[in-house]
Amino acid sequence: MTIEEMQNGYKKEVDYQKHMLRNLSYWFQLFLTISAVGLVLIYYFHSSILFLFIIGIILMVVGVLGMLTFGYASWRGRKNVDLVIKDYEDKLAKIKKINQNPIGTEKIKYRSK
Repeated sequence: MTIEEMQNGYKKEVDYQKHMLRNLSYWFQLFLTISAVGLVLIYYFHSSILFLFIIGIILMVVGVLGMLTFGYASWRGRKNVDLVIKDYEDKLAKIKKINQNPIGTEKIKYRSK
């Protein structure tokens, strides 16, 4: 594996994980909207229409649980991206110590601990 191949692989991985984090943020926004609709139903129908009040409570609970779930997943995903970047930087530093070739055209064997 050359340094260029490793760089391309890590760049693809980081781009993919950032794309997935964007998708998680869209899901978070969806559950925020669901929770807001539930809050509006609770506020306007708490004393008049029992059915809509119960639907509002259900939507509010589902929205909050979804926001907690996707918020946690997004937090863990950001930590994972940071770990991938740190791992890449560590490997690159070790490889540059082993191989002083600045072009990076030679095949390099790398063994992780």
